[in-house]
Amino acid sequence: MIRTPDSDVDSGQSARTVAFDRLQAELIECRLCARLVDWREELAVKKRAAYADHDYWARPVPMLGDPEARLLIVGLAPGAHGSNRTGQMFMGDRSGEWLFRTLHRTGFANRPVADHRDDGFRLIDAAITAIVRCVPPQNRPTAAERDACAPWIEQELDLCRRVEVVVALGGMAFDQTLRIGRRRGWEIPTPKPRFSHGVEVHPGAAAPTIIGCYHPSQQNTFTGRLTEPMLDAVFTRAADLVGR
Repeated sequence: MIRTPDSDVDSGQSARTVAFDRLQAELIECRLCARLVDWREELAVKKRAAYADHDYWARPVPMLGDPEARLLIVGLAPGAHGSNRTGQMFMGDRSGEWLFRTLHRTGFANRPVADHRDDGFRLIDAAITAIVRCVPPQNRPTAAERDACAPWIEQELDLCRRVEVVVALGGMAFDQTLRIGRRRGWEIPTPKPRFSHGVEVHPGAAAPTIIGCYHPSQQNTFTGRLTEPMLDAVFTRAADLVGR
């Protein structure tokens, strides 16, 4: 077998990095869904009292992390005063606090807290995206908005070629991941697997393992439906699957 020179590998990775950066730059300029554009910008004017002096991001939120990562986390949508404010996936709200603590405990983040864009927080072998990239009213995107946003995550998957595990946070993210996977030729069983916490789907050797996980929303964490040990278990399993 002929080995590929390191320079060629580096060149390929560099080309993908350039393409990924270009994709994210295009993403943050998207204004396709009028309802979402109006809502994200209205929130940036009204603001929450605690963030009255903050400049809200109020644009589509790009992927957080390394496109060479082996773990991809798929959420639902940015939080109204979290990601829509900070411009970073899950950063700035209670859901993110839970997620980042778990990622740190399981070796996927360098620290358990992420307060703002330049605080030194870094994901390790992980990336975070979402099925809808603008904050929706009542945290409920429509099916049309979900489908309009799908090409962004599909293009990210085209460029994130090392992904071995996808953790889908919540039923909508899980179902959309299966839907996108089926379009990509992944071997998704029929009938479609039902979402539950910790459910695993193995869609063939050429596709990543998909793990369902309750979303770390306050609706789940305040009620005890999701506990930190339950969340840790999912990401410990993900770490095992990628060999960390």
